[in-house]
Amino acid sequence: MDLARRVADLIQPSLEAMGYDLVRVLMIGHQRPRLQIMAERTDDVAMTGDDCATLSRAVAAILDVEDAVTGSYTLEVSSPGIDRPLVRLADFDRFAGFDARVELGRLIDGRRRYHGRVVGTDGDMVRMAVDGTTIDIPFADIVRAKLVLTDELLAAAGAGSG
Repeated sequence: MDLARRVADLIQPSLEAMGYDLVRVLMIGHQRPRLQIMAERTDDVAMTGDDCATLSRAVAAILDVEDAVTGSYTLEVSSPGIDRPLVRLADFDRFAGFDARVELGRLIDGRRRYHGRVVGTDGDMVRMAVDGTTIDIPFADIVRAKLVLTDELLAAAGAGSG
């Protein structure tokens, strides 16, 4: 099991008990590794610096007790932000109607990268409107996806939705 998955499995129950959803865990860098934890509140209230500090203390304690990460590293806890990554299949339903960039692990119709409007999901397929056509992308083939910062997304974030 890779380190990010192991860390996610260790911290997710505690984060959920504290009222947060784990969005993503990444280990970035080799010489000066940084363990990035992205989380969001389950009550749809915007994350604050205090939320991040609270989560940072809780995560650090869990990782220390479990001795989950060998060597030195920097722990970074943050919110996913407005132009957030889309990491779960449900994210594509939650953010239907907004623009996203999707990168695939293999070519589909001669392409690895797509930019378009998220339509939603159908089973384990992500539906997107790209270049005037609705396409289905297998969720399992997506290696990276994130919302694109647009005026529409900013307006929705300002209204407290999404």
